[in-house]
Amino acid sequence: MFSRDNKSRSRKHVRVRKKVSGTAERPRLCVYRSLSNIYAQVIDDTSGVTLAEASTLSKELGEEIKAAKGKVSKSKIVGKLVAKKAQEKGIKTVVFDRGGLRYHGRIQAVAEGAREGGLKV
Repeated sequence: MFSRDNKSRSRKHVRVRKKVSGTAERPRLCVYRSLSNIYAQVIDDTSGVTLAEASTLSKELGEEIKAAKGKVSKSKIVGKLVAKKAQEKGIKTVVFDRGGLRYHGRIQAVAEGAREGGLKV
């Protein structure tokens, strides 16, 4: 039940993706979490194009990420950056795709950071 197995996560992600799809008006904010980094993309599924992206490896964050303590605070910074990039492209609302992961911890921090950045999640 509490398996951290990638097979169970991918099965959950398939179930989530049946219901969650991004359009041009309301693209999908997709989050992927690895052990040490977190990645966020804003995707238009109708045309299959990534509109904005950010991660803890992004060059724009540089010193801000290095100064942050802990993975959750870094995730919140990533959420703010992806929101800023999305708003530059004229995106105001997104649908959140948690990628089969629980809405908790770093995943929740990305969503909160995106909200603080001005996106309606």
